[in-house]
Amino acid sequence: MTIADPAAALAEPYGSFSDILAAWAGRQPEAVALRDERGELTWGELADRVERIAAKLQTSGLERGQAVAILGLSSIPYALVFLAAVRAGGVAAPLTTSASREQLEGTARDSGAQHLFLDRAKLDELGDDFLPHLERIVLDEEIDRWMAPPRTRATPFAPEPGEPFNIIYSSGTTGVPKGIVHSHQMRWRQFASTAASYRESRLEVRAIASTPLYSNTTMVAFLPPLLAGGSVRVMGKFSTRAWLEGAQADRSTVTMLVPVQYQRLMDEPRLGDFDLSSLALKYCTSAPFPVPLKREVLRRMPGALIEIYSMTEGGGVCLLACHEFPDKLHTVGRPAPGSELKVLDDEDNEVPAGTTGNLVGRSQTMMSGYKNQPEKTREGYWTDPATGEVWQRMGDIGRVDADGFVELVGRAKDMIISGGFNIYPSDLEAALEKEPGVAEAAVVGVASRRWGESPVGFVCLADDAPAADEILASVNARLGKTQRLAALHAVDEMPRSHIGKLLKTDLRAMAEELGGID
Repeated sequence: MTIADPAAALAEPYGSFSDILAAWAGRQPEAVALRDERGELTWGELADRVERIAAKLQTSGLERGQAVAILGLSSIPYALVFLAAVRAGGVAAPLTTSASREQLEGTARDSGAQHLFLDRAKLDELGDDFLPHLERIVLDEEIDRWMAPPRTRATPFAPEPGEPFNIIYSSGTTGVPKGIVHSHQMRWRQFASTAASYRESRLEVRAIASTPLYSNTTMVAFLPPLLAGGSVRVMGKFSTRAWLEGAQADRSTVTMLVPVQYQRLMDEPRLGDFDLSSLALKYCTSAPFPVPLKREVLRRMPGALIEIYSMTEGGGVCLLACHEFPDKLHTVGRPAPGSELKVLDDEDNEVPAGTTGNLVGRSQTMMSGYKNQPEKTREGYWTDPATGEVWQRMGDIGRVDADGFVELVGRAKDMIISGGFNIYPSDLEAALEKEPGVAEAAVVGVASRRWGESPVGFVCLADDAPAADEILASVNARLGKTQRLAALHAVDEMPRSHIGKLLKTDLRAMAEELGGID
C-alpha cells in the first residue's frame, strides 16, 4: 500500500512497518538511514536492498509466516535481512550469538527456518558442518551477490494483525531457549506511538543501537527510530570509546543502554572529552538499575533518562522518568498508559496496595505465545477468576507504593541478570550435576561491577570427584558465553532451613565473602 504521509500514518491503530519504511524512503532518499562501523546507507539504498533481499527470499522458497534465521554481530547487512524477512512475509528470527552450538541448532530447528544468514566469524567458529541442510548466506561476504538484481521489487505482502512479526529466543537456558513470538499488531502498538511522539516533539531521531539485534532490548533503539524516519547506528560490539565516538560524530539524540553499559561509560576516563550535548533521550532496561548509578548518569550525561521495566513476553510495562522523579529512583516507575499491574500472594490472591507479592501484568503489547510450547505459554499466564482476563506472570516480587510506583524487591526463581541477559540458576545447577562426582549443586547471582551480576556455583563433591577448578572448566566449555560461571566453590554441605529448604541467601553471602568477581 502506498502511504502519502508516513508521519500521519503512525497515528493509525494498525499499519505495516514495511509500508512506512518505503514511504520514508520515497520522501528522503538521500538521508542516512543506517550506520555501522563499516559505513552507512541512505534511505533510498535501504529501500532498494530490503526489496531485493525480500524478493530473493520469496523466489528461494520462503513461505508466508516462515522464519528467517539470522546469526552474527549487529551490522547493516544484519539489519537489512531483519527488515527484509518481515517485508517478504516471513518472520525475523535473530539467534543469540553467545548461545552454545547445541542451543543454536535447537533454536534453528524450533523456528522452522529454511534460510540462515550468518557472518563469516560465526561460521568459522561453528564450522562448515553447522546446519548444512539450511540455505546459508554469509552476511559480510555473499549478501550483495545473493540478493535479487537492482530495482527488483518483492511480491506485495499485507500482514494480518495477528501474524508473527519476529521470534525472540530467550537467553540463558542450557536446553533449547523458548521462542517468544510477537505479532505485527503487538509491534505496531509497541513502537508506532513512540515514533509518533518523536515526530510530534520535532525530535530529529539519530539513534544508537548499542546492544545486539537478537535482543528484544535493542528493538527500542532500532524499530521506532526507523518508523519515525530517523537514522540508526548499529554496533557490532560495545565499547565505551566506540559508543562515545559514534554519539559525537552522529550528534546522537536517542540511545538505549543496559545498566552495565552505563556503568562502563561512567568509569570511562575520557567521558568528559566527548560532545554529547545532542542527547535528548536515554533509555535503560533489561536489568536492575542501581540508584547510585541512576544519579550519576543524571548528573554526568545530558538528556532525559527513562527506565523501562517489562518482559520480552510482554505483560505490564512500567516507565520511570528518572529526571522528573529523583525521589523515586528506588522504583521502576508507574505502569505506562495501557498497562496494568497487580500483586498476588503465593496462592494467586490479589493483595492490598503496599503489600509485597508476585507481580502480574497485562497490556496491549503481550506476546502471542512461546513457539511450539503451548504448555509453557499457559504456565506463564494468570487468569483473573473474577473477569477471565489473562495476565502475564512477570517473574518478579514487588510492591506498589501509595503514589503508584512499583518497587522490585526480588525475583521469582532466583533468576540472574548478567549483562542484560537472563540466566536461570536451575539450568546451571542441572549442568553441574551432570559432572562426575558432583552430588549436589547450587548457583546464585553475585553483584558484579562489570556485568551487574555474575553466576557463582557451589557443589558438594564425592570423594573421588575432580577438583572444583576442573569441574568449572568442563561445565563452562558446554555453556553459552553469557551463562558461564564466574566461580565454583566446593562445600561440605549446603545451608538449609529447619524444613530442609536450600538457603540461597546464605550461599550468596558466602560467595560475596569469598570475592574474586569483577
